[in-house]
Amino acid sequence: MEEEKKPLASPAPEETAPGVPEEIEETAEPLMEDEVEEVSARTLSPARLVLKRFFRSKLSMVGLVILIVLLVFSFLGPVFQFLPFVYGEQDTADQVRVEAATPFTVTGEDGEEHTLYVVTYSDPDNYLAPSATHLLGTDDKGFDVFSRLMYGGRVSLTIGLVVVVLETLLGVLFGGLAGYFGKWVDNLIMRIVDILQCVPQIPILMIMGVVLQNRGVDGYPRLIIMLAFLTLLGWAGTARIVRGQILSLREQEFMISAEASGLPVWRKIFKHLIPNVMPQLIVSMTLGLGSIILMEATLGYLGIGLASEYATWGNMINAAANNTVLMNYPALWIAPGICIVLAVLAFNFVGDGLRDAFDPKARR
Repeated sequence: MEEEKKPLASPAPEETAPGVPEEIEETAEPLMEDEVEEVSARTLSPARLVLKRFFRSKLSMVGLVILIVLLVFSFLGPVFQFLPFVYGEQDTADQVRVEAATPFTVTGEDGEEHTLYVVTYSDPDNYLAPSATHLLGTDDKGFDVFSRLMYGGRVSLTIGLVVVVLETLLGVLFGGLAGYFGKWVDNLIMRIVDILQCVPQIPILMIMGVVLQNRGVDGYPRLIIMLAFLTLLGWAGTARIVRGQILSLREQEFMISAEASGLPVWRKIFKHLIPNVMPQLIVSMTLGLGSIILMEATLGYLGIGLASEYATWGNMINAAANNTVLMNYPALWIAPGICIVLAVLAFNFVGDGLRDAFDPKARR
């Protein structure tokens, strides 16, 4: 009896996802890397997205590390005065110290006895070479150069940060008002900006420094007055940037929608307009930080900044005005010069990274 031949079973069709037509599945392609990143970015909060973009930049990381090192060196370094090479800002002995005075008695020609002293002097403390107790040597007044770099960093970095923050606040306020309201408000504020930008900053600050010096204003009160003048003369550039950006942004669709929603003026300016100006503001602030530090260094080099008893990177560079120091004691002016260059570079690197991170149009 012949066996019945059964037809061979055809291979089972591949299972498809429920609810997905076969023609759609066949045409599906894997997402590109940029599209995957864009989809994943939608699940991140704005703050985390900004941080992700910022920490991805290598130059930003280099600038951030340099900036942290300078801040720790300047603000925490003087705390370790128990170390043999860390001194106070104005800790110094006389340039020539009396180590010992040995008395002895002599008889004069008149028969009277006189007491004389044999005095032993120590070596001068000024212009000492670098050593284990003075890592960068000492200056002409016997101040330790390495320790004064720490105290000088406190003043120079604080001046830059305070002035730039105040300039930005004033610039955002007046520039936002000029750009949003326009008309006579814009004309009035822009004419003030034009006047301030025509004022030569360095000559005015030089005159103020001489006037304050002649009136006996010194120390930190003099520093506060100089900060006020730097802020007064410096906010005009930021105001012009903010005003120009707001003039272009207030005609965009999102501002028309905000206007139709009946939002108050302050909310439209500070919640919708200013965040879109942040990339330009960050670049302006970081460049301003470097400019303020360089201006303080210029004033210190010209001898019209703080007195030499108060350490700043600027008046430490003033030592290079002496040809003897310039040729024979390079540590006195090269060290603060390197600190200034590193600080300006660090602020610029961090500023570039923040500009790219805050840019709302950036995808990556």
